[in-house]
Amino acid sequence: MKDKVVDVKENNSTDIVFKVIRYVVIGLFLLVTVFNSFYSVKETETAVITTFGKAKVVDGKGLKFKIPYIQKVIKVDTTVRGFSIGYYENEDGSTSDVNEESIMITSDYNFVDIDFYISYEIKDPIRFLYHSDRPELILKNIAMGSIRSVMSAYAVDTALTTGKAEIQSNIKQMIIARLEEADIGINLVDASIQDVEPPTDDIKSAFKAVETAKQQKESAINEANKYRNEQLPAAEAQADKILQEAEATKTARINEATGQAARFNAEYEEYKKYPLITKRRMFYEAMEDILPKLKVIIDDGSGNVQKYYPIESFANMGSSTGSSSTDSSSSSKSTKTEEAAK
Repeated sequence: MKDKVVDVKENNSTDIVFKVIRYVVIGLFLLVTVFNSFYSVKETETAVITTFGKAKVVDGKGLKFKIPYIQKVIKVDTTVRGFSIGYYENEDGSTSDVNEESIMITSDYNFVDIDFYISYEIKDPIRFLYHSDRPELILKNIAMGSIRSVMSAYAVDTALTTGKAEIQSNIKQMIIARLEEADIGINLVDASIQDVEPPTDDIKSAFKAVETAKQQKESAINEANKYRNEQLPAAEAQADKILQEAEATKTARINEATGQAARFNAEYEEYKKYPLITKRRMFYEAMEDILPKLKVIIDDGSGNVQKYYPIESFANMGSSTGSSSTDSSSSSKSTKTEEAAK
């Protein structure tokens, strides 16, 4: 009997424990359900609620209701935020340069160190959340590309002095236009120049090298132009001289050829009349031109040339001893010529 009473008591206590646990679980579930059924939206936030993957912006601020376990809420900060380009802030409040971002090249091939601060806000939370993976990184890349594109159109002196406002305005307009094309739900608030300085020492040395190269290039071009201006008149004069000489030579050759042709034609006419006499005369005239220029060489056959004699010496010897015979021969020759002519 006592054993049965004990068993009944144990069963009752066990049931009570299970009931308590069940009630606790149910209570926790209800508490979590109630907690997930409400959310609050601050003045600086915009809520995006998704129902089975479909996103919708929640209007208004304050306490809101949602279907638990079905709808999810993502809160987007809509306050103005920003980031720096060309530098970053340390924990102690100081700044450090980021040369990869701040060093720009200008239209006159110089370098300038320029820092920017980009301010933006989220105008479309749904596009901000779902149209791109990292919209803020996209904005930074757009800003850096716009800054480099605009800076490449200005000279270094303009960037360092009077052109800051114009450069800043053009960069802002370009960023806004590119953000509209990207359509990532971000609105540009401002793009302001923080600081503009000449390059660092390393870049200054490179800048000087570029300037030196430019000066050397201009000097080489000037020297080349000077040499060209000096040489062209002389070359043109030389060319004119050569042309004139060529024309004179051509005219002389033509006249000479014309004279020779006329002389040949005249000789040919005489030859047709008196062939034998003309042949002999031409032979004698040719010999008169050729014989004075000839040299007689005597070789004894051993391979060693002993001496040579000018042929005109023989002609002189014959003329000194036989001048009378020459006269008689010439008279007789003229007689024969006359007879042949008759």
